[in-house]
Amino acid sequence: MIKGISASQGIAIAKAYRLEEINLNVTKRHVEDIEKEIIILEEAINKSVADLTILRDQTLKKLGKDKADIFDAHLLVIKDPEFMSQVIDKVRSEKVNADYALKEVRDMFVLMFEAMDNEYMRERSADIKDATNRILAKILKVKTNDLSLINEAVIIVANDLTPSDTAQMSKTYVKGFATNIGGRTSHSAIMARSLEIPAIVGTKTILEAVKDGEIIILDAVDGNIIVNPTDKEITAYQEKKQAYEAEKAELKLLIDQPTVTKDGVNIDIAANIGSPKDLNSVLEYGAEGIGLFRTEFLYMDKDDFPTEIEQFEAYKSVLEGMKGKPVVIRTLDIGGDKELPYLKLPKEMNPFLGYRAIRLCLDRKDIFKTQLRALLRASIYGNLRIMFPMIATIDEFVEAKIFLNQVKKELKQEAVAVSDTIQVGMMVEIPSAALLADNFAKIVDFFSIGTNDLIQYTFAADRMNQHVSYLYQPYNPSLLRLIKMVIDAAHKENKWVGMCGEMAGDEIAAPLLLGLGLDEFSMSATSILGVRKLMSQLSKKEMESLVNEALNKNNVTEVVELVKRRLG
Repeated sequence: MIKGISASQGIAIAKAYRLEEINLNVTKRHVEDIEKEIIILEEAINKSVADLTILRDQTLKKLGKDKADIFDAHLLVIKDPEFMSQVIDKVRSEKVNADYALKEVRDMFVLMFEAMDNEYMRERSADIKDATNRILAKILKVKTNDLSLINEAVIIVANDLTPSDTAQMSKTYVKGFATNIGGRTSHSAIMARSLEIPAIVGTKTILEAVKDGEIIILDAVDGNIIVNPTDKEITAYQEKKQAYEAEKAELKLLIDQPTVTKDGVNIDIAANIGSPKDLNSVLEYGAEGIGLFRTEFLYMDKDDFPTEIEQFEAYKSVLEGMKGKPVVIRTLDIGGDKELPYLKLPKEMNPFLGYRAIRLCLDRKDIFKTQLRALLRASIYGNLRIMFPMIATIDEFVEAKIFLNQVKKELKQEAVAVSDTIQVGMMVEIPSAALLADNFAKIVDFFSIGTNDLIQYTFAADRMNQHVSYLYQPYNPSLLRLIKMVIDAAHKENKWVGMCGEMAGDEIAAPLLLGLGLDEFSMSATSILGVRKLMSQLSKKEMESLVNEALNKNNVTEVVELVKRRLG
């Protein structure tokens, strides 16, 4: 059995279709006719632009604008004057062949992106590779893969899949795919979820372990792959597939239903998003609001700070799209593992504990002001809630709130309409904020608990460090006690509490959070229906009893055993 990361859930049984990487052998050659070499490059670029334009238009019809935007990103790479001028400069200055110059410049950019701590930015190196490989193939006259020619049921097995590959797939014949590398945020994974086909990535060895035409079982529910299964295994997984499809169809009936517990308590299930492109999924899965709009991705996809008008349009589109449902927008949270190539941050021994998020914004109020103006201008188009990240002290929240009010006053003086019903809250992701939650609750409109950071700060364990990953313990009684302090403090002041970390969509954590009194659970859109169904099977009163026991356990193992035992 081969294990990997489930990037798109589902189960498939079919023949393996090995997708070999295109052999783009580039060798360094001395050239005398520089202008001829540049013409070769420009012709290859023009042909690639034509190919990508067709792919973009096909993807737009098949999967919608947000997936077609992937090829707009490729077009930006190919048309980027700075990128291509470096290639041409290399051809001229070193008198080398165009394909060699292109590969050298490409590799430099890829290394830069792959070295970034942020997974999303690392995955963008695949865009650069895919776009430039297309040009290289044109120069070298190498034929590229055409998955649109597949005419039988297969599971694609590859080292990696490019957006160009996945855009050509027909779900009629491609029943799923498995790759050696990749993560949940890679474009191939995103495409798989859009096509609703099972996908497992990051297996490390699948391409080497499977021969073309061999039968494989792709269990992208549990992240397992079985090569050459027995008849007994095939029968068992056919039954598992039928059960999974039946459960999926049952969950779809809950899309427009409210989230209500077995004992009649209403719970808000919201979605986390990174850009307006994610809005379709939020609506598709019937979210009751947006609990976290991570605005940093508006900054990370650019080569300079987004303007006020660009941000305003993004916030406005989300607020309008949610049609009055609450939208919590987090102000800029840059630093730590999220860097901007055009913002030179100081090198720090521990950037997670350094100059980031609200600390950066309060220091660089020019950046902060642009975002606040855009948010306030967009506020009249929906139910806006503004949230400040990484608040450690009362003084930080007060300073941010005063600055927000100053910006609001300036806009009104300019005769710009601003909503008077905007809630202003904060992330609780630092233990100092949780410990002082009773005082914070008097001055905020709401709390949103960011468990990803709260866990790593509570246990002094970098969640990206595999050697201490065992300390990432969302069910530990110490963490549950911190969460209880925050919720109890908020409720005492009649304020609501949400959670936007991974814990909110976790099937073990959800019953505990219900018992703790959490008001809003915010998660990936694809997790919403599963959690909605789970809530309908739980009694809040019974979960309160469960939590009282869990808070007195000694460790995470005892808590997990308790939850499993009580829920059967």
